[in-house]
Amino acid sequence: TDCAPAINSAIAAAGRAGGGTVLVPPGTFRIDGLIRIGHSDVVLRGAGSGRTTLYATKNLTELIGPYGSRYGGDKSSWSWAGGLIWMAPEARWNSLVAAIRAEAWPFEGWTGDKRDEWTTLTTVEPAERGSWTVTVADASRLRPGRLVLLRLADDAGHTLLEHMAGGGPGPEAYYWDDKTKLTSYVPYEWPVRITHVHGREVTLERPLPLDIRPEWDPRLTTHVPELTGAGVEGLTLEAVQTPQSPHLLDKGYNGVVLQCAYDCWVDDVTVRNVDNGFGLVAASACTLRGTRVAGRGSHHPYFCREGSHDNLIEDFTIEQRTVPAPANTQLHGINVEGLSSYNVWSRGRMEMGTFDSHRGLPFADVRTDITVNNNGRHGGDASAGPLFGARFAHWNIRVTNGRAGLMRIDGLAPYSATVGINEVTEFDQIDVPDFTGDLHSRLELYGTSDVVRPRNLYEAQREVDTRREPSR
Repeated sequence: TDCAPAINSAIAAAGRAGGGTVLVPPGTFRIDGLIRIGHSDVVLRGAGSGRTTLYATKNLTELIGPYGSRYGGDKSSWSWAGGLIWMAPEARWNSLVAAIRAEAWPFEGWTGDKRDEWTTLTTVEPAERGSWTVTVADASRLRPGRLVLLRLADDAGHTLLEHMAGGGPGPEAYYWDDKTKLTSYVPYEWPVRITHVHGREVTLERPLPLDIRPEWDPRLTTHVPELTGAGVEGLTLEAVQTPQSPHLLDKGYNGVVLQCAYDCWVDDVTVRNVDNGFGLVAASACTLRGTRVAGRGSHHPYFCREGSHDNLIEDFTIEQRTVPAPANTQLHGINVEGLSSYNVWSRGRMEMGTFDSHRGLPFADVRTDITVNNNGRHGGDASAGPLFGARFAHWNIRVTNGRAGLMRIDGLAPYSATVGINEVTEFDQIDVPDFTGDLHSRLELYGTSDVVRPRNLYEAQREVDTRREPSR
């Protein structure tokens, strides 16, 4: 029988109670609908990914309806959005579904379907990237523990986008005006909690990801209510096996998606026979640990988009597909796009796929201690702009088939580093630099494998206390 109503009823009851854990025992449970976590502090916990299975019989097109692209064409947005386990604030989820059913294709982030659900809390004075404390015009509406958005708009000269790309002659010479998909991602919206307020001085729980300059109209704003403290643990989500759809026409046999989520997690979860595996959509400070994509093969095993920041994906696996890829399908891998920044992929095994920088100027992301059979391809419309912004790091990457594409990035990503990668050669999809001139990008310990120390850049950074608490 269909167990989705019972599971969702228990999840909703936990939410009404202010939080709790819904336990699913060992066994296989059929679900004919999607599973929704829409309240904070609610955890869905199975008995382990090898013991509890949710067997999904329907896709998101059947359950919600066709989902077109806000950028036009005949693409299905279920190719990069939505999950059969969907973690999103209840009001935000309801709004998204209503917009999809009305064919008013929505924006998917922190400020609503039309990016108009925000108000200004205060403007912010100039500050440098890496600062923990900012000075605001009026701190009366700010308090410790509050989640706010730092909002940075761009100016007519696109100096914000240039800054994300590292600045200098290359980004300054780049033609941004016709990159309409990229410019639609701006303003840059960065969620962060406030830790201290002293007069007009506000301390944040993480350092600034970018400079704050007056020409970008910097301000702290409200946003849609967040989902926080929620998780999915210890289960397998298996979709009924169907052939993979042609590229960008996915029906929505998707795995687990975190949307407008902050400090949420997925732990010990496998998805099988999915179109798209694990998604971060306008999600920040979330952790995916011990996750696995298995079965017939997928379009996006992992996707990170729509301004997702400061997330960690560690101990992840993309298994070799169990059936050959149908014609006209596409395989990406670990995707990042849409101004997503400061995300980390650590300790991974990719038996297929690639490091899919999917245009949209992602920046300051880390991939470290990963073994990859590099046989996927990157995607992204030309109107989405550059593959890479500044400060990418590829650290201790073991490429088993010797293909360079999107692995060795010293000729592609400005102010970035490729450290500890075995010898690779360009073939198949050949990467073309977006920026001219000196990229100030480094290649170190080339031709080695597992020689670089520390082995894992993220773990080494964790061991170093880089925070210097501002005086108060």
